Amino acid sequence: MPKISSDTLWELAAAEVHSRGTEAGEADGGEPVSERTVFLIGSKAGGKTSILLRCLDRDEPSKPTLALEYTFGRRARGHNTPKDIAHLWELGGGISLSDLVQIPITPANIRSLSVILVLDLSKPNAMWATMEKLLQATQAHLEKVSSQTQQAQKAKPGAKQQALVHSAARVLPKDYPDRELISPFPVPLLIIGSKYDIFQESDSDKKKVVSKTLRFIAHYYAASLIFTSIKSENLMSKTKNLFSHLAFGLDRGKTVSCDSTKPLVIPAGSDSFSQIGSPPTTDVDITSLHAKNPKDLWKKIYERVFPQENTSEQRELKDPAKDPQYSEPQIDAMRAQKDQELDQYKRNAAKSWRGLELET
Repeated sequence: MPKISSDTLWELAAAEVHSRGTEAGEADGGEPVSERTVFLIGSKAGGKTSILLRCLDRDEPSKPTLALEYTFGRRARGHNTPKDIAHLWELGGGISLSDLVQIPITPANIRSLSVILVLDLSKPNAMWATMEKLLQATQAHLEKVSSQTQQAQKAKPGAKQQALVHSAARVLPKDYPDRELISPFPVPLLIIGSKYDIFQESDSDKKKVVSKTLRFIAHYYAASLIFTSIKSENLMSKTKNLFSHLAFGLDRGKTVSCDSTKPLVIPAGSDSFSQIGSPPTTDVDITSLHAKNPKDLWKKIYERVFPQENTSEQRELKDPAKDPQYSEPQIDAMRAQKDQELDQYKRNAAKSWRGLELET
C-alpha cells in the first residue's frame, strides 16, 4: 500500500482503491489502469444517491447522504483486461455544505475530474438558487486548484511539465456551437433533472420555462443535460450512458431530444442559442429588466415565474448533527446531556476564575 500523507477518511479510502487498482493492473500484464473522478452535487433529497446506485447497477436501498460520501466503480475494458476505476464523491445537504467541495477537488485529479449536478425538477422554486450556489462554489475551487497546479508546474522547467499545464484546461472544438458566446465550465459537466415522473404532471407553460431555462444554462456551460426518473428504465438507461461516458470514457449515446413536452436528452454540443430561442415570457417586458448579461436575464425571468425560496436557513446549517434527516434519538439525547454538562462546567470554571481575580 502506498505511503499516505493525509489521514482523512476519504483520502485513505481513495488511496486504498488506487493501490488495489495498481495491483490489478500489474497482475493482468502491467497495462495502465484508467482512473477518473466524478463529483455529484445537487438538490437536497433530489435523488443523487438513487441515480448513482442505478448507474452502478447496485441493487441496494439508498440512504440519506451524510455530508460527503465516497464510493467507487469498476469496469473491465474487455476479457482478461484491467478494470478502469471511477472515484465517486457525493455531496449531501444541498447548498448547506457547499464548503466541502474543496475535499474531492485536488491537484491530483483535476485533469480527470467531471461534475454531475442533480436538480430536483419537482421543486422549481429552489432550483435556481441551488444550481447557482453549488456551481459557483465548485467553479471557484476548480479555478483555485487549477491556478495552483499551473504555478507549481511552471516553477519546474521542462517540456513535460509545460505540456501538463496546457492539458489541464478544458478545450472545446473549434466548431462547437456558439463557442464565442458561452462560458464553458472548467471540467465536463452533466446536469440531471431528477423526478421527471412528478415534473411531467406540471402545468405545460411552467414546464416550458424550466426546460428552456435549463437548456440555456447547460449550453452556456457547455454541459450535457438530461431529465430522468428512477421509475423509468428507458430514462435511466440514457442517464447511465452519460454517466458512464464521464466515469469510464464510454460512448455517451446518440439520443437527442429537445422537445419540452418530452424528457430532455441533450449531450454537450448538440444545442445552440438559436434553437433555444428567447426566454419564455409573455407578461414581462424584457427591456424593463435591468440584466447585466444574458444569463442574468434568464435568471430574472425564471424567478418571476418561480420565486425562489428563502435559503438563508439552509446556508446557516453547517453542522450535519443539527439536520433533522440525520436524527438519532438516543444519540441526540446523550449529546444534549453532554452539552448541558459542558455548559455547567464552563459556568463553574468562570466562577472559579472570578474568585481568583477577587482574591488577587
